[in-house]
Amino acid sequence: MKTLKDVISLKFKTSESEGVIFHGEGQQGDYITLELKKAKLVLNLNLGINQLGSIFGHTSVTTGSLLDDHHWHSIIIERHGRNINLTLDRHMQHFRTNGEFDYLDLDYEITFGGMPFSGKPSSNSRKNFKGCMESINYNGNNITDLAKRKKLEPSNVGNLSFSCVEPHTVPVFFNATSYLEVPGRPSQDLFSVSFLFRTWNPNGLLLFSNFADDLGNVEIDINEGKVSVHINVTQVKKNRIDISS
Repeated sequence: MKTLKDVISLKFKTSESEGVIFHGEGQQGDYITLELKKAKLVLNLNLGINQLGSIFGHTSVTTGSLLDDHHWHSIIIERHGRNINLTLDRHMQHFRTNGEFDYLDLDYEITFGGMPFSGKPSSNSRKNFKGCMESINYNGNNITDLAKRKKLEPSNVGNLSFSCVEPHTVPVFFNATSYLEVPGRPSQDLFSVSFLFRTWNPNGLLLFSNFADDLGNVEIDINEGKVSVHINVTQVKKNRIDISS
């Protein structure tokens, strides 16, 4: 396909911070890749290079954050020549691509949910998307519906199910006065704890535990948006350890 205009839209939700949402490329150096990197949305686009390779057309735009929250997010990409509107959850960002070309020339297949292994160093370092997509629309074609009805020819559908599996994790909501107390483990040399959290508050206590036999305590809190770990040991000269991140 050689297009002057493109409209691509879809919705996704995932708990993964990395993954290729869709990818297409051509023989003239053209490519378009939409992917998650560090839970942010990254659009990489190149409308081609000339024969001398002197026109550098690569353009990369990043938008959003914390998109691995397993909530639905909507994306709309509208392109007219070098003018792009990238809309994520109703927040639109306008930009112009680098280079001199206006047409997107995609000779090879377009893949959703990952990219084919091409032997290029860039392809094998990228993870495939893991999560759910719906309402995939590419230039007026309802890709989700066509794939479900097996009307995409030729197509390669790998391990795809037309349902969205919910994660087995159970979140717990804490208000300003609630807390969860669990029994300790006496006579244990190892103290190990792990959890995921999300909050809009810059300050708050995440965890507190006293050690047995009045040997001290451990505290994990958020202070001005930073996570701090405080370990107090009563029987050591340097009796306090503070770690902040």
